[in-house]
Amino acid sequence: MSSDTTAQTTAETRQPLLEASGGGIGGHGGGGRWWGNVLDVGEAKNQVLFSLPMILTNVFYYSIPLVSVMFAGHLGELELAGATLANSWANVTGFAFMVGLSGALETLCGQGFGAKLYRMLGIYLQASCIISCFFAVIISILWFYTEPILILLKQDAQISETAALYMKFLMPGVFAYGFLENIQRFLQTQSIVMPLVLLSVLPMVIHFGIVYVLVNWTSVGYKGAPLAASISLWISCLVLAIYVMSSKKFKHTWEGFSFESFRFILTELRLALPSAAMVCLECWAFEILVFLAGIMPNSQITTSLTAMCVNTEAIAYMITYGLSAAASTRVSNELGAKKPERAKNAMVVTLKLSVLLALAFILTLAFGHNIWASFFSDSTSIITEFASMTPFLAISIALDSIQGVLSGVARGCGWQHLAVFANLGTFFLIGMPIAAVLGFKLKLYVKGLWIGLICGLSSQTGTLLLITLCRKWTRIDLSDQADKEIPDSV
Repeated sequence: MSSDTTAQTTAETRQPLLEASGGGIGGHGGGGRWWGNVLDVGEAKNQVLFSLPMILTNVFYYSIPLVSVMFAGHLGELELAGATLANSWANVTGFAFMVGLSGALETLCGQGFGAKLYRMLGIYLQASCIISCFFAVIISILWFYTEPILILLKQDAQISETAALYMKFLMPGVFAYGFLENIQRFLQTQSIVMPLVLLSVLPMVIHFGIVYVLVNWTSVGYKGAPLAASISLWISCLVLAIYVMSSKKFKHTWEGFSFESFRFILTELRLALPSAAMVCLECWAFEILVFLAGIMPNSQITTSLTAMCVNTEAIAYMITYGLSAAASTRVSNELGAKKPERAKNAMVVTLKLSVLLALAFILTLAFGHNIWASFFSDSTSIITEFASMTPFLAISIALDSIQGVLSGVARGCGWQHLAVFANLGTFFLIGMPIAAVLGFKLKLYVKGLWIGLICGLSSQTGTLLLITLCRKWTRIDLSDQADKEIPDSV
């Protein structure tokens, strides 16, 4: 018997962790030691090796627009304020939406790959890129009117004008970002993640040179920062696209451009729009907290403190993002192969890993909160206030790590339409009203805002867990055309 056949047989006979024995793989992969009964070591190792490249890739792509903001900020206080506001506005109205739209591919490509319907992955990718391009046009129109919208939202007129100028040169970047996220999901669902690290760090390094030259060596100055971000995002997109079209790894999943992709636009929209809403609703909840802090007494301190907490939460989630992607990929692949028990096993392993990772981050924050706060501010009062917020941050980070995995499971299973209502109800009918009452009525201020957020996250996590436990884990309908396809071996 060949080693490949042996490995396949071993994988097929693994005992799911959800079964009554609770012993996972019964010592397989754990060498018979006690931790083999606590954690499926083989599955955990695979997920860690999958997650680390995804985390690094996400950080590198996230850093491209952030580095542009830093270079713009060195030109003056007005430029810093305008670039920061523009970057926040771009994330809320554009980039987060594009990330969400690509979530449809986590379901379709993930389950399609598990079902060995390899040719359909390329079709789904093209359909998703068409959808992203359409919404990028709408987002560009919104960004064109940034200045009047920001003024309507009571932002400073001069800062709004500077932010609007930044947004106009960032418009080409939103198209590239949408395509980039789609290609990432295409690779992710096939568990091809190591090349993503190299292909993301290269544009990041090039970006430093581009933004430095445009901002400091040319007459474009401030406008060079967003222009550099757009150029670097397009470089990132083209590098990934060339890799997909030229690599032999994708000879079965990418067979070139096809008009057939237009047939699947509506199919993808049914998953893409709820997926985008899932991401945006959570993102908007955090931005609302910063806005509420800005209209409190002593707003300079409350806004700074809330922004520090939001950024800390975002960084913690970025670290657990890789596990969310791992959960989505493993679950969708196994469901596509019609192996729901193995999909559940993968989810349980990811949840355990996410809890361990969250505990490590929380312990680091608990012992180093003063050092961390000093990176944001030199003010003793703000550092002291941040220390008092650390216990609340610990709770929210723990909850966010769990719901991140459950959200990944929802995308892998195709439950976006349920998750979006969960996010809407828990954040905007529970979390935000409680935050407003505690923050303003009971005068708990920033602590009240964060307690409200914790209530929303708790409700969200509980609801997603209930959906996960109660729903039947089955493969979605991958279309009549896909069902007729004769699977190939990759």
